[in-house]
Amino acid sequence: MTPELDVFPGAFPHLPPPDLDSPDLLVDHDWRAFTAVERMTNHWARPGWPEGFRAYYWMLTFPDADELTSRARQCQDALAHLGMDRVPDDGLHVTLARIGSADQVSNDQLHLLADLAERVPLTAFEVVAHPMAGSRGAVRFTLAPWSPLIRLHAALSEVGRRANVPGGKPTSAFRPHLGVQYSNRERPAAPVIESVARLRSLEPVSLEIDHVDLVELWRTTEPLPAYRWRVVRSVSLFPRSTSPSLSGPQPG
Repeated sequence: MTPELDVFPGAFPHLPPPDLDSPDLLVDHDWRAFTAVERMTNHWARPGWPEGFRAYYWMLTFPDADELTSRARQCQDALAHLGMDRVPDDGLHVTLARIGSADQVSNDQLHLLADLAERVPLTAFEVVAHPMAGSRGAVRFTLAPWSPLIRLHAALSEVGRRANVPGGKPTSAFRPHLGVQYSNRERPAAPVIESVARLRSLEPVSLEIDHVDLVELWRTTEPLPAYRWRVVRSVSLFPRSTSPSLSGPQPG
């Protein structure tokens, strides 16, 4: 069963979509939220990331997704005149669940967390990255469907509770997305929205989600501001053809 999403002022979009599985409705919902933005913010000015800060997260990474990389580059090239910070090819990711800052989580907790995750019947699934929408601080792909991503978030959050790590936002506030470039200053949103609108007819990209990574994440400023990480543990998901008889990832 997929957990329900709630209205959450700190999420974008703050309203959950009317359907978690319909690509058309998800794409429309993301686009409507983006077109309502009046001003873009500086993504890097967000609080909670002081110099040298590191934190642990569960993320989806795409080191071998050539089609995704190609589509992201195509979009970035088309939006180069906006002067935003590109997500590098090896930096494309979907942030799932926050685990805690590096000074809050011990190595023993990390090992326990990963061990627990490996014993949960998390099932592989497919999502599709649709060009293109955005938020107040980024330009990004819309992902569809959301249901398997939300079930994965819920399962990992439950694992985090069992490992007694600080955690982050509840699953009810989760809004899956895949960023391709970040706004590096405050600016009117209208020129960005107009430019992004020209990319919405591009073909979407299918992604097989067969593992989830526990990573240590930090920011770098050279050659451009970006997120970087090291993989602490990569947890494989059960192949769909041989997985337990579950409708999707379930909390253990």
